[in-house]
Amino acid sequence: MTASGISESAVETLAARERARFLEQNPKSIALAERARHSLFGGVPMHWMSDWSTPSPLFVSRAQGARFYDVDGHDYVDFCLGDTGSMFGHSPAPIARALAEQGGNGLTTMLPGEDAVVAGELLAERFGLPYWQVATTATDANRFVLRWARAITGRKVVLVFDGCYHGTVDDVMVRHKNDRTVHRPGLLGQAYDLTQYSRAVPFNDLAALEAALAQGDVAAVLCEPAMTNIGMVLPEPGYHAKLRELTRQYGTLLIIDETHTISTGPGGCTRAWNLEPDFITLGKPIAGGVPCSVYGCSAEMATAMQLARSHASEHGEGHGHSGMGTTLSANALAMHCMRTNLSEVMTEAAYAHMLPLAARLAAGFRQLIDKHALNWSVTELGARSEFQFCAQSPKTGADAEAAFHDSLQMTLHLYLINRGILITPFHNMTLCCPDTSVSDVDRLLATLDEALSELLAIPGARQ
Repeated sequence: MTASGISESAVETLAARERARFLEQNPKSIALAERARHSLFGGVPMHWMSDWSTPSPLFVSRAQGARFYDVDGHDYVDFCLGDTGSMFGHSPAPIARALAEQGGNGLTTMLPGEDAVVAGELLAERFGLPYWQVATTATDANRFVLRWARAITGRKVVLVFDGCYHGTVDDVMVRHKNDRTVHRPGLLGQAYDLTQYSRAVPFNDLAALEAALAQGDVAAVLCEPAMTNIGMVLPEPGYHAKLRELTRQYGTLLIIDETHTISTGPGGCTRAWNLEPDFITLGKPIAGGVPCSVYGCSAEMATAMQLARSHASEHGEGHGHSGMGTTLSANALAMHCMRTNLSEVMTEAAYAHMLPLAARLAAGFRQLIDKHALNWSVTELGARSEFQFCAQSPKTGADAEAAFHDSLQMTLHLYLINRGILITPFHNMTLCCPDTSVSDVDRLLATLDEALSELLAIPGARQ
């Protein structure tokens, strides 16, 4: 029996219909995919772009607000939004203006401007941490903060949670299996043993957390406030307070990665849940879709960072050789867009629109689950909601993974795509932006209702 309670044969019957429909109605995308095969590895500019539910890559012509348009002329309501990169809609008017403004004034100089000062002030006000640095991706931000944490503490081990997502940092490519840390399945080209200095424990498991910290060698815990990439997993009541208590008890720094959880509100979970991290990292949507990321730190960490730099300089390891920063980090274009995004786009008013729509969508998912008598659940986090193929919302990454039914998820996604709706790939997560409307939410719910009705009408669908 599958985790979802729906037979694989019924899923394949519906999937075959939907694949044929896609191929029939997307000739220009198919032609571009064939052309791209001769110059792009896998026919796409980044290999995972071919891992969607479509039988051939879907090629986009333009995007605006909560919609995008493909090369065959179809328009889509977008609940994926670049998997958070366009959390506030595609090309918000202030960002389009900022791009034009900075386009004629220089793109990168390796020097700061006033935009950097204003952006730093806005970040400090929003998140409560006084000092900030800028990188290009959340992966960079996480990598750099881990270096700081190791330099400050003199320890080497990093602790993460099983099923976590922190970009492509080597140190986080581990899982927790059979009470030990192992390499993440599918990891390519790994030359050294990550488990020497990385440790993974289950989320929401305080006993496992304390046992890992009690060894006294953990420089930092790198933590999403709620897990978002293996299926959404929310913290148990009191978990974050105990996490902070234990990290302080064992001399371990706490890094909160808000890259996805910024969907909760203008200050992310850090502000909404009164968290007290030593460092915050954040990427993707911070500059309105322009590549940019940031990390912030407490005053205590800023002092410790300066001491670490001074120590490195005394040993001839200072200026320009810290292992942090790239030439395009904090470039002028990104800084102008981040300043604009923080002041004009990523606002309280934007969240006031997004959050009720996400709640409406989550409530609709629950109604559909009840209507079709499915043993599924729904998890919410601010502007995000997700339906999961398990009776209760998962408590750990392993729980969320056990509920996967990949072929069913892919089939439902393809059904939606064929009818002009996109949700986040690889799981069933949705995101509402300031341009999402009530009618968009209701359209997604009605179309998913049709998909489930059609699927469950197939003989032998229920198990």
